[in-house]
Amino acid sequence: MEGHGATAFTAFCFPGITFGLFVVMNVVALSQGSSYAVPPTTTAVLLLLWFCILAPLTFFGAYLGYKQDVIEFPVATNSVPREIPVQHCLRSLPFHLAISGIIPFLFCYVELYFIMASVWMGQYYYVFGHLLLQFSLVMVICGGTAILFNYVQLGGENYHWWWRSFLNAGSISIWVLLYSPAYFLELEAFSIASGIIFFGVMAVVSLGVFLLAGSVGLLACLCFNKILFGSIVVGDCSTERQAGTEQPIIDENGDLLLEDETDGSNVPAGVPV
Repeated sequence: MEGHGATAFTAFCFPGITFGLFVVMNVVALSQGSSYAVPPTTTAVLLLLWFCILAPLTFFGAYLGYKQDVIEFPVATNSVPREIPVQHCLRSLPFHLAISGIIPFLFCYVELYFIMASVWMGQYYYVFGHLLLQFSLVMVICGGTAILFNYVQLGGENYHWWWRSFLNAGSISIWVLLYSPAYFLELEAFSIASGIIFFGVMAVVSLGVFLLAGSVGLLACLCFNKILFGSIVVGDCSTERQAGTEQPIIDENGDLLLEDETDGSNVPAGVPV
């Protein structure tokens, strides 16, 4: 997906999913006569905000982004994809998702409990400065874990790191979603309508966390890989030869060749000239 397709996907996918779940939960709330139901006029205002502000700003930002210079990589890649060796189970995607997601989740578990208590149980939450600090540290941890597993993946000669880094950092949302049923049992609200509204809201929250943390992990791995591969120094053959060293040459049969100083021809190593 490239160009305008990616821009349209960004402008309408996540807001569309969120608005669709919002409509379903609002219909359930109206059917139960809940005071939390949103009137049709407010729904129309949300649609206007989406199509008149959010979508145009997305396309305008994409327009400015396409006018910028293309990202330059420090090394050139081979046009022929290299075969990836068989990966150990510790380098598999499910293992990385489980470990990279639970580390930041355990760090923010207590804060998440108080936030959910404020949303669902009406308790006061007033430590917003601490919340900002906690949020910043969680994002740093998500980026750090993504870099760590990115390095492990590159060590296994697996160069498909783009989506893996996004998924590794965004896997914290899996644990947030898995924590939702445990917290729902504490509410003691066992009606179908309450379950639809609760899990609908938590699904939207988990999707937002996935996109946010995944973006942080992808950008962190991109910067790390540019620094890592930018530190590779490609030597000059003529300079090394003047220093008294010779570059090894491998022929098509896999034999080591050395350059003969008399006529400049290449002969197998160990064969008398």
